[in-house]
Formats: sequence, structure tokens, C-alpha cells
Amino acid sequence: MLSGDLGAGKTAFVRGLATGLGLDAETVSSPTFALVHEYRGGRLDLFHVDLYRLSAVDPADLGLQELGAGGGVLAVEWPERLTCDLGATIAVRIEPLDEDERRVTIARLPRV
Repeated sequence: MLSGDLGAGKTAFVRGLATGLGLDAETVSSPTFALVHEYRGGRLDLFHVDLYRLSAVDPADLGLQELGAGGGVLAVEWPERLTCDLGATIAVRIEPLDEDERRVTIARLPRV
């Protein structure tokens, strides 16, 4: 789960995930209008979800549980728009400190 204001660096963080998974980070872009982008062919598949344009989302409506259960990495921007949790997740909060510096807070969230 990736939280932070517009321009905080959530998609840049996902590019780093792609690199770590052996995927081409240059192909990663914000899925704001498509909602979900899939990147396959690395050590694990990467599913990048952006819920910014939606007000409330049931994860089942987008099939998010299935994406996350398939052994890939599910990166969700704007998770506060979800109407229920996805189970045990890792929360990443990105806060801009200035134009070139960010504070990144990472926490494991228990299954509820």
C-alpha cells in the first residue's frame, strides 16, 4: 500500500520495485486512468494499481485479491480509497521534505 500526496513519489517507488524484480523500470507509468498496469517477466509479476480517481473501492470489484494471491507483487496507490483491507500488507508512506528529499516510512500491517 503506497500513501502520500500527489507528486510524493509513489510511482517512482514502484519503478524501484520493478528494478528489484528484474523488470524494465522505464516501462512503469502511473495507472491513474487505466487503474491497473501489469508488468510481467521478472522474478515476480508486478501489478500497479492507482485508485486516485475513485472515491470508494471494494477490492473484489477490481479483482485485487486475485492479483495479490498469484505470487506477484501488488502495489496500490491511494489505498485509503479501499472499503476493506486486503489482509496482511506492507504500508509505505512517502512524505516530501523538499524537492529532492523524501521521508519513507514502512510498516507491516497485520491481517484484520
